[in-house]
Amino acid sequence: MTRWVLGIEYDGSCFGGFQRQAHATRPTVQGVLERVLSRIADHEVTVQCAGRTDAGVHATGQVVHFDTTSERPDRAWLQGGNSLLEPGIAIHWARPLSEDFHARFSAQWRRYRYLMTDRAPRQALLRDRVATVRGRLDAQRMHAAAQALVGEQDFSAFRAAGCQSRHAVREVQAVSVVRAGPLVCVDIRANAFLQHMVRNITGSLIRIGQGRAEEGWIGELLAARDRTLAGDAAPPEGLYLVEVGYAPAWGLPAATGAGLPMPSALLGDAGAVRT
Repeated sequence: MTRWVLGIEYDGSCFGGFQRQAHATRPTVQGVLERVLSRIADHEVTVQCAGRTDAGVHATGQVVHFDTTSERPDRAWLQGGNSLLEPGIAIHWARPLSEDFHARFSAQWRRYRYLMTDRAPRQALLRDRVATVRGRLDAQRMHAAAQALVGEQDFSAFRAAGCQSRHAVREVQAVSVVRAGPLVCVDIRANAFLQHMVRNITGSLIRIGQGRAEEGWIGELLAARDRTLAGDAAPPEGLYLVEVGYAPAWGLPAATGAGLPMPSALLGDAGAVRT
């Protein structure tokens, strides 16, 4: 038995989320991957991921693993997989590792980015890639407010009602909000995330950026631990899983999509989203 680890990216607008669903009306990332990898392996395989993403959410640095009894070189999974996958998903790399590795449980942290634009009128080329927000956003106020999130805390205020995690304590290791031309980017890294946590945090930061709440409001929400007091969840199309961190001993490649390069035509004079 060999455990293979893959780095993948996908366009979330093409899928009904990552997780395979029994009665899905749209393809899922897991379902598509398992079908293709099972064909290459010549037996049924099950894929495990570092972080499940919702419908419409993208990934440039997702990590998955699966076990197979078939002996195949890495090019079979990489080149063969990409030749069989539909355009909305791609494999970046493939590595064999020991069965001690687990895409989810071996991860030390995850990093998400949320991209939004406050440019009006709406931008056709950004559809399904970047969320559109009404009104000019003050990224500096959003960044200052977001620093209250750093540290190990109870994030019940930003937890989806249907979240199945046993508790709401997570450690946010770093968070920033920057502007690049018409884009505002929220970048957040944590040991793990609750369901809809990044989208719920972003929705609250948007209120602050619009001047509808004070910078100290994030701290108040954390203390209250009440989801009903926080802002609405930001739409899924602006969210990207860009990187998953593992111990260096595993020797996995760095996420190629962590910088989220965007065409300069979409960024105006800024050229690229800053890290």
